[in-house]
Amino acid sequence: MTPAPPSDAELNTMIRARLATLGIDLDQLPAGTTADPETGAPGRDTVLASLRSFMRGTVVTLAAYRLPAPGGTGTTADPATAAALSQQRAPMMYPSISVEWRK
Repeated sequence: MTPAPPSDAELNTMIRARLATLGIDLDQLPAGTTADPETGAPGRDTVLASLRSFMRGTVVTLAAYRLPAPGGTGTTADPATAAALSQQRAPMMYPSISVEWRK
């Protein structure tokens, strides 16, 4: 079953909460869609609409991305094995640096 997409109000709440954790208060922007003539800051509704569009498009695409299975697994390999192998770390040029700090 496919989950229902979030409403504008739900996305606004999530966006405001995420920005608040970063110390950004959208209430500092001018209300509405009209930009502030003195500072050029966009209107709050314009910013929220842009961020909602970003969340509905880009984030969904990025969340659906899966790393390709590494070479040698082939298309006939067990899908669970191929998925597990695709999550392996990439080889490092200087592994000793990474190994040392994990001791």
